[in-house]
Amino acid sequence: MTDPADREFRLAFWKLHILHHASREPVYGLWMLRELEAHGHRLSPGTLYPLLARMEARGWLRSTGGRHARARRAYRITPGGRRLLAALRDDIHELYREVVLGREPRAEGRR
Repeated sequence: MTDPADREFRLAFWKLHILHHASREPVYGLWMLRELEAHGHRLSPGTLYPLLARMEARGWLRSTGGRHARARRAYRITPGGRRLLAALRDDIHELYREVVLGREPRAEGRR
């Protein structure tokens, strides 16, 4: 994938996917790479690990372990990450209804 616009949107999808899985159980970088690849998203470690680090810096994930060069680091969702995921799920549901199902909401004043 080389299109910057495509990558920009997919970054949001990947973050949501990570938050979703981290809300269920600890996730690991290599596992996450494989999980995303199973859905057709081929990321390099050079893309995923900085993404995880940014998500941790923003307070959405917390990592444990991995303090040494080859140690495995587990990522878990934080309370702030849970709140964000809950809000985004509502937005995703609404967007799905509009974009995929074609069900436009009835706005006041529309015909």
